[in-house]
Amino acid sequence: MTDAKTYTTVQGDMWDSIAFRQMGSCIHTDALIAANSRHCETFIFEAGVVLTLPEPEKESYDTLPPWNRGSRKARKADES
Repeated sequence: MTDAKTYTTVQGDMWDSIAFRQMGSCIHTDALIAANSRHCETFIFEAGVVLTLPEPEKESYDTLPPWNRGSRKARKADES
């Protein structure tokens, strides 16, 4: 079993900015909040709060915006 990754907040951190910087995309905000449910009512963090960073799920073409999905040719190659 691997050790869970953590992030210690700095003053002014917000869920979406943490998800973007630490997990690669704002798409992971819900998973980040779920993994740290005791802080779910926090909107702007104080410094020093230790959060667990869940392993980000691989983005599928369905969750990516259309301009970030690649060409049809690339999608068909990925699907086969």
